[in-house]
Amino acid sequence: MKHYTFIDYATQAYLAVVALLILSFHGTAVPAWPWLLGAHIAGVGLAHMLIHSHARQPANRILDFLRHFYPVILYVGFYRETGELNQMFTTGYLDPVFIRLDERIFGAQPSLAFMQSLPYWPISEIFYASYFSYYIMIVGVGVALFARNRSQFFHYVSVMSFVFYVCYLVYICTPVMGPRIFHRVINGYTLPPESQPEVIPEFPATVRTGLFFRIMALIYDTFEAPGAAFPSSHVAVAITTLWFSFRYLTRIRWLHLVMVVLLCLSTVYCRYHYVVDVLAGIATAALLVPLGNWLYSRWRESEHDIGRVHT
Repeated sequence: MKHYTFIDYATQAYLAVVALLILSFHGTAVPAWPWLLGAHIAGVGLAHMLIHSHARQPANRILDFLRHFYPVILYVGFYRETGELNQMFTTGYLDPVFIRLDERIFGAQPSLAFMQSLPYWPISEIFYASYFSYYIMIVGVGVALFARNRSQFFHYVSVMSFVFYVCYLVYICTPVMGPRIFHRVINGYTLPPESQPEVIPEFPATVRTGLFFRIMALIYDTFEAPGAAFPSSHVAVAITTLWFSFRYLTRIRWLHLVMVVLLCLSTVYCRYHYVVDVLAGIATAALLVPLGNWLYSRWRESEHDIGRVHT
């Protein structure tokens, strides 16, 4: 379609695919399915209107901002929605399978043992701050590219959105809580007794006093979608942002690399992900970033046209 770019096709495809899943499989698992279905249909229409309105008025600042950022605005809504839809194909959550996988591979539960081996406040704060840096990476790289070159920013948002959308689809079909389920009931779900370790270590007091521990607890209590642990989008998206640092922001690439490595370790230390989730996040980025770049290149000229308005 005229004026459409890769990110537009990807966003419209995600909206349409999830709408079809809701319509076909909602059953009794999604009580609010008519509202969610209507929101997806409206999203397709509004995005189409925005794309063509911007093409007619490319100098309009509000339309230009929305044209560049509308996928980013949708991330939180799409993410939270996965928690509403992930019971369409299964009852409960698949954590027992992932707990057994980690046990078979490592002979223990790394997500429980890692923190117990290093229960020190400075170390825990480094890891929790590294986990929090995920949000800084997404925003920081985006803002830097938006200020530097709009075509580079469009490239960044296109590939990052593609990675997010695939992760969200997997969350809908493969709901996994992550190691937080060892410590609490989430969304009414508790682990079956055979999946509970004999000893579940508490969070050390030295860890719980940390500022970033409390910040992440607030974020998860407020925004977390139950069942969105596999693959780790923290890992997949952080690696995606790193690719763009190496491509366009070479001055920060090595510092960024260190932060991504710490983030990957922190997902297990902070008990948000099983190691299998992290490995899947790495594999997701390794597969989807090249694929996203290839798909982006097919509509590159249209995206350059958008970027050239301000470059």
